[in-house]
Amino acid sequence: MISTVLVANRGEIACRVFRTCRELGIATVAVYSDADADALHVREADAAVRLPGAAPSETYLRGDLIVAAALAAGADAVHPGYGFLSENAGFARAVTEAGLRWIGPPPEAVEAMASKTRAKELLGIAPLDPAAVTAAELPVLVKAAAGGGGRGMRIVRELSELEGELKAASAEAESAFGDGEVFVEPYVEDGRHVEVQILADAHGTVWALGTRDCSLQRRHQKVIEEAPAPGLPAALVEELYGASVAAAKAVGYVGAGTVEFLVADGRAHFLEMNTRLQVEHPVTEAVHGVDLVALQLAVAEGRALPPEPPAARGHAVEARLYAEDPAAGWAPQTGRLHAFAVPGGGGVRTDPGPASVPGVRVDTGYASGDTVPVHYDAMLAKVVAHAPTRAEAVRKLAGVLERAVIHGPATNRDLLVASLRHEEFRDEGRLDTGFYDRNLDALTRPGEGGAAYAAVAAALAEACRNAGRFGGGWRNVRSRDETRTYEDGTADGTEVRYRPTRDGGFEVLAPEGVRAVSAAPDRVRLDVAGVVRDFAVAAYGDGTVHVGRHRLTPRPRFTNPRERTLPGSLLAPMPGTVVRLADGLAVGDRVEAGQPLLWLEAMKMEHRVTAPASGTLTALHAAPGRQVEVGALLAVVQTEDVPTAKASAEDVPTDDVPTEGVPTEAQEDPTA
Repeated sequence: MISTVLVANRGEIACRVFRTCRELGIATVAVYSDADADALHVREADAAVRLPGAAPSETYLRGDLIVAAALAAGADAVHPGYGFLSENAGFARAVTEAGLRWIGPPPEAVEAMASKTRAKELLGIAPLDPAAVTAAELPVLVKAAAGGGGRGMRIVRELSELEGELKAASAEAESAFGDGEVFVEPYVEDGRHVEVQILADAHGTVWALGTRDCSLQRRHQKVIEEAPAPGLPAALVEELYGASVAAAKAVGYVGAGTVEFLVADGRAHFLEMNTRLQVEHPVTEAVHGVDLVALQLAVAEGRALPPEPPAARGHAVEARLYAEDPAAGWAPQTGRLHAFAVPGGGGVRTDPGPASVPGVRVDTGYASGDTVPVHYDAMLAKVVAHAPTRAEAVRKLAGVLERAVIHGPATNRDLLVASLRHEEFRDEGRLDTGFYDRNLDALTRPGEGGAAYAAVAAALAEACRNAGRFGGGWRNVRSRDETRTYEDGTADGTEVRYRPTRDGGFEVLAPEGVRAVSAAPDRVRLDVAGVVRDFAVAAYGDGTVHVGRHRLTPRPRFTNPRERTLPGSLLAPMPGTVVRLADGLAVGDRVEAGQPLLWLEAMKMEHRVTAPASGTLTALHAAPGRQVEVGALLAVVQTEDVPTAKASAEDVPTDDVPTEGVPTEAQEDPTA
């Protein structure tokens, strides 16, 4: 029997494994980098071992340090979670050679499925010959053989671009996974991403534990998942089950894993097999009433599975809550989570916080007061809703996300809510991977009215705070109306004009049609067209003001002279590391608008920084390996009529999809 488990991972997956271990009476050990010294997974473990450093390559990807940590802490088993070393056969061998139990598939099975090309060969699927691809076969997909999460992946629509994309994908794959092998396969436009959860024991039993649909993706990374995959014909489901069980048996698989397919025109196309637990495993657990981590532990102890898996019950939907800005190219965000509370069982609660909602589960690695670091994946939590029907589960999840308290960095919360309520998503027959390509602009467009009313509440709450500090409010001689402007996602922001009244209240002059019912430093009630609404207001030292689900930033009345920069300056859009420059880039070069100049890596994302306009590169302050803060000057492109602006950053996924591949890259990937 296993007595103590070390989880070779961080964040929400470590916390999730610890939860099951506690229920089973198993002691837990965490490992942590210096950036994670006070992280939630460290606080929740029975013991913790430091891995000196912050970068994944010197901490969570150091298998030798993790094995040494397990031995030092007295652990007798290692759970890899997902990402990092979860699909590294060498690490699995090192664990067992140290006399520890490996809670995962045999290293030989990991090796067989680690390479997408070898996995396809095993199943009799041959990739395309890059030298023989014709225009008639376009579009094609260039894909890294190792890893995942969109790293080393390129869609090619013009034959002339194939050679360059092969080289670029290979270089990115080598950097991310230590393996530059890439291959070419047909690209299926806007298919459905469907996967099958498998679980196998050492006695020959293999479960196909239902299907999941993971079609809503950005940058080839999953955003919303559900189980069972809706609307699939029974015959196709049986085909998926059969192929998945056959793949597992072909490599002598033991443990939990996932076989992934792209479904289009009623046909299933094999993508890959992930030899680990998936990020989206909670929807399967909810529908089938199982604990996959508990079953992993049982299988690792040599116990046999029942002959058949539990039947499905109801429907479950999961949304990945990220610290990112979808409207700004999905740019990841960092900073302090001043308050974080999602109304679901098993999640984080602040006091006061939203009440728990039956049938809702929250897996997270953060609590109020924690800081989202720049080094790792930007996922804050997975929020899962289970209900008798799909429609009920979707409605419940959207409502829970809308009521969540998230004060800190910008998040994708509003996008998730809008996605769940979008007519295409509600119509299960219209699910496909092109959802965000078609709808992102509309989904990220600021809503009417809501942000403006939140700005009014913010302004009046600020006036109350100032009155408390400085005294007074209404004056017999009033020189002018009070004005505050807030950045709220709209192009011009929202300008609020108001004046104090004799009775200690406020008269709102703009926006029109708003009447102040009452106001206090932390709560404001407004009457909008006869409907009274209550707004909770929280202001923080970083300048942000949170009003309900709205995140506002007061616009300064005067420009800070120290923030002025030369026209054509490219400023870092986020903190990160310069990973490479364009080949041969040097001061004095002529550059064209949109030309990639350099690449920043932050929070598992690679961001391509491009020239804002055509001109001459007159300064270059970036160098590979250099750490930069947000707003740091990277380069200057001298051109006529070019306003100062932040660098244009086009996101290219750098996640190691442990969520979709072999994590040998220097980053974690809870994305598959």
